[in-house]
Amino acid sequence: MHSKDQICHDDYQKTADWLLSQTQHRPKVAIICGSGLGMLADALKLQDSFHYADIPGFPQSTVQGHAGRLVFGELKGKTCVCMQGRFHMYEGHSLSKVTFPVRVFKLLGVETLIVTNAAGALADGYCNGDIMIIRDHINLPGLAGLNPLNGPNDDKFGPRFPPMSGVYDQDLRRLAKDICKSLDFSQFLQEGVYCMVGGPNFESIAEARFLHKLGADAVGMSTAPEVLVASHCGMKVFGLSLITNKVVKDYEDTEKVNHEGVLGVSKMRSETLQTLVTELVSRLDINNNTA
Repeated sequence: MHSKDQICHDDYQKTADWLLSQTQHRPKVAIICGSGLGMLADALKLQDSFHYADIPGFPQSTVQGHAGRLVFGELKGKTCVCMQGRFHMYEGHSLSKVTFPVRVFKLLGVETLIVTNAAGALADGYCNGDIMIIRDHINLPGLAGLNPLNGPNDDKFGPRFPPMSGVYDQDLRRLAKDICKSLDFSQFLQEGVYCMVGGPNFESIAEARFLHKLGADAVGMSTAPEVLVASHCGMKVFGLSLITNKVVKDYEDTEKVNHEGVLGVSKMRSETLQTLVTELVSRLDINNNTA
């Protein structure tokens, strides 16, 4: 990471202070919405919303299916903040910028981060429209040295060498599975390993076979950096991947994936995802706070 990409603690604090001055909401839960999944924010009651362009220090989202708004409100009586659209490395953002909101959330008082994404299926038993609870991840850019924690460590947020084992909270995963069973969602529920690649291209067949052999069940272009920084900050993390396509692993397969198809499947499962996340938030053991 270059020095020009470094963001100091005061920069995060300035953004947090600005947001705290603009809303009475004091969220304990943050939700990051993936491609086509921004409708999760529409479920919030008593909303205060801000376009990313109006928030000091925030980057801009340029991807179709990402509205580019930060929405505060209540979900089943729990105060939340929701990103309608995230930032990606392939848009040209440094990883410090990609993860900038997560550290701001920490300064707002957020204790639990929920991340959602659209992903392609590598596991043979997965189908389009399946929802995968993320058990673990493979952060390929991180293994290659592209890590949002590169550079001097900010001890105010967390330690120099944070562990990533068990980063996806086991209790939250168990709770989500119980909720899915009670809502009769189990027939399209999976639990597996998410792999992040840099994008923006979809994977070649050889790359898909490689990732599958590594143990990845689904692949996408986001999530791992935000999760890494949230864990570094001491937040609980829960992740969901919506399986929007099957990744081609056979040279005889003529099917090709495109972003429009990804958004179509996201729309199909939007209500289900909203129901699951809403119920999960409602069962979190947190105190609701306002200024």
